[in-house]
Amino acid sequence: MLPKSDWAHLIPHAGDMCLLDAVLAWDEHAIHARSDGHARPGHPLRGPHGLHAVHLAEFGAQAMAVHGALLARARGIETVRAGLLVSLRDVALAIEYVSPDACLDVHSHCMYADDAGAQYAFRVEQAGRVLASGRAAVIHPHEALP
Repeated sequence: MLPKSDWAHLIPHAGDMCLLDAVLAWDEHAIHARSDGHARPGHPLRGPHGLHAVHLAEFGAQAMAVHGALLARARGIETVRAGLLVSLRDVALAIEYVSPDACLDVHSHCMYADDAGAQYAFRVEQAGRVLASGRAAVIHPHEALP
């Protein structure tokens, strides 16, 4: 297991917007991360009725970012790389709002990646139930973002 303190400095998400708490497992192709911060009343994506399931795509996208950063670190690169989420496809939501009673297991599997961007399949589970799934694509702009 890798705690947030091991990899948070490698991704552009900071503070409360760094949604994942730990990496339970990862390899060249996939990552399994965990989050329990969604239950906090002050969570940045939480509305008056709780965390809407549509926001689980962001958890999947952040798992992509962590996976890419861990792969880069394995190659000796420890700099934060900007990325833009450009596409979500085949997103399926099994619920409307996420229960605060159990942690979230976030799985992302790399379908394709190169220097210009990546595409991943993701799924977010809670207590063994799939809450959200889909595919996400990110590009890495060659110039710095504003």
